[in-house]
Amino acid sequence: MPALFQPLKLRSLELTHRGWVSPMCQYSCGPDGAPGVPNDWHLMHLGSFAAGGAALILTEAAAVNAAGRISPRDAGLYNDEQAEAWQRITSFVHRHGAAEAKIGAQLAHAGRKASTYWPFAGQRGSVPESDGGWPTVGPSGLAFDGYAEPAAMTEAQIQEVIADFAAAAVRAVDAGFDTVEIHGAHGYLLHQFQSPLINTRTDSWGGDEAGRNRLVLAVVDAVRSVIPESMPLLLRISATDWAPGGVDVQASVRLAAQTVERGVDLIDVSSGGAVAHQDIKPGPGYQTEFSARVRREAGVPTGTVGLLTSAGQSEHAVATGQADGVFIARAALRDPHWWLRAAFELGHDLPWAPQYERAVPRHSF
Repeated sequence: MPALFQPLKLRSLELTHRGWVSPMCQYSCGPDGAPGVPNDWHLMHLGSFAAGGAALILTEAAAVNAAGRISPRDAGLYNDEQAEAWQRITSFVHRHGAAEAKIGAQLAHAGRKASTYWPFAGQRGSVPESDGGWPTVGPSGLAFDGYAEPAAMTEAQIQEVIADFAAAAVRAVDAGFDTVEIHGAHGYLLHQFQSPLINTRTDSWGGDEAGRNRLVLAVVDAVRSVIPESMPLLLRISATDWAPGGVDVQASVRLAAQTVERGVDLIDVSSGGAVAHQDIKPGPGYQTEFSARVRREAGVPTGTVGLLTSAGQSEHAVATGQADGVFIARAALRDPHWWLRAAFELGHDLPWAPQYERAVPRHSF
């Protein structure tokens, strides 16, 4: 059996294989519906991956409070209406997953990168309050390139955000999700606190690496304490800021090791997003080396992501121990049945949805 299609168990969650869906924001909540409520687009988008053979599907970033949304069009998991809409989607995925698909909620707060225009809005930058935007917060008053200046968070606001992550996790469990992932990457709030390029605080939430990591660890503790013991907890990190003086891989290894001690079961290893002057050198599988180091040095299962487009690349990443699973992103948008194709190319017999069985390839895909 190809390494990519071997099963994986995380706590009591049994995944039929190691090919997964990376969180990808759709910016499709509203404008006619209630803020943050997923709709038919999300059902179709995530459901297509279930029919396409994915073993684990992670949602787009679901904000833990209204101010934590990346844009006015982003999803949330901070009220009951949103949770009910997500439950419709989790039920669909569980009913129609070709490979017994599981689904996880990514919980997030955008911090200083919140209240921005969505990519296809026709303009860039922060959305003014007159157009549906809101004031943003961060570890300090430093603004992201071209965005509005955030307010440095108070102690009370920090404690509220920690509680909001926990409350969102409870809603995720009630909505039928199989796992939750904490978004600590891509320059959003938890990563903002972690990065010395952004966090200039001198109190206990900054100052040194331990202080900068404190919010990530506090959120991990809060979420782990409210989800079932049998449910795995995932954490997405940016392994490097790709900028001098920022987070580097060794710092991320140290953070990963601490989160494992607190009950994180898999690290979803990405990179970048903290600052505009990052110097990323992308290429096929350019982040697998980060996943490999975190996996090896922190002793934790990892998932890798980033310009992994083919079955061969993904099989290599898992077979050589660079990751325990592969998160597919843009390639899945191009082909929502990516996993069925990959299985065929690797000579593995992955089940097809019965409605599609007449299309099972015999000689070529």
